[in-house]
Amino acid sequence: MAKLNQIIAVEKGVKAKSHQDLTAAHHGVQKPALLAGISRTYQPKDEEGEQLPPESTRVQVQAEDVLRETARTLTRLFDVTATKDWANCTARADVTVEGRPLLTQVPVSYLLFLEKQLADVHTFIRKLPVLDASESWTQDPSTDAWKTEPVRTVRTKKVPRNHVKAEATDKHPAQVDVYYEDVPVGYWTTVKFSGALPARRVNELLDRVEKLQQAVKFAREEANGIEVTDERVGEAVFGYLFG
Repeated sequence: MAKLNQIIAVEKGVKAKSHQDLTAAHHGVQKPALLAGISRTYQPKDEEGEQLPPESTRVQVQAEDVLRETARTLTRLFDVTATKDWANCTARADVTVEGRPLLTQVPVSYLLFLEKQLADVHTFIRKLPVLDASESWTQDPSTDAWKTEPVRTVRTKKVPRNHVKAEATDKHPAQVDVYYEDVPVGYWTTVKFSGALPARRVNELLDRVEKLQQAVKFAREEANGIEVTDERVGEAVFGYLFG
């Protein structure tokens, strides 16, 4: 008796072959020359007339033969797919994480859905914003965000100063250079806020989703390991269609 995972393994090949055979059959019956035959003989008007050999062309494609071969090919596909789908109705397994059943008796079709969705969730978590590691962050209950310690910085203002290069005389004015000096005028106190997540939190989330992904894969393999009963539906379908 076959197992469900064995049926799944051969289904793709059966589909490909049936598609190839059906395409070839379709093309064959679309060529009138292959379905046509002829036989003709020649008789001269009198005994002295020219003698010509008979001519004949055999029918190369019989439509009924094509129907029988098409039914045989598609019957295999219909039976394999039916066996898989019937088995999928009963194939179930528990999703167990760290020794504890998280989900019980999950159908294999839903396990496939979970597997795809968890891959998307994993991508989403990996791209979550992370707090800048160069800062020291603490949670602030009043804003429900993360914040840094206050940092005090000086605010300066450029003030012009005069530098006398030469004193004034009765013949020349004083020579003075103007320069600017940064003079403290106040203080900034800065606190940074962020809605991002600590790297530790993101890593915890990734660890959880990866454990669940693994558990779902194990459950799928377990569910696909059930023994199946070969279903025979193709004969009934094509016995009606082509009979």
